[in-house]
Amino acid sequence: MYSLNVRDHFMIAHSFTGEVFGPAQRLHGATYVVDATFLREQLDDDGLVVDIGLASQQLGAILAAMNYQNLDDHPEFEGRNTTTEFLAREIHTLLADAIQRGKLGPSASGLSALRVTLHESHVAWAAYEGPL
Repeated sequence: MYSLNVRDHFMIAHSFTGEVFGPAQRLHGATYVVDATFLREQLDDDGLVVDIGLASQQLGAILAAMNYQNLDDHPEFEGRNTTTEFLAREIHTLLADAIQRGKLGPSASGLSALRVTLHESHVAWAAYEGPL
């Protein structure tokens, strides 16, 4: 299996509901480093997993929509804890949609899976991986 990874970051504010979150129930900030890993079994006709420029551009566009935002104010997240795990799945869904709409070029249709990893810090991160 071949893979290609692109990386970006974004900063958000949010709060959580539930005793399990302790002090994180209060509004707080997070800066995430995001890795998007594209996987495929065979390289495309150009010898690529995916166009690295288009992959970087699409990841950046997705993150820009959340950057410097209070996620508690976003209607699509109402009633949800925007945990690191939850956000990894959300970004995965948006990138998968971009792939299906051809935003990563025609050869991206040959991708077999996508993994999105959000690093909260140098010691903690979460990921979501799924087929395409």
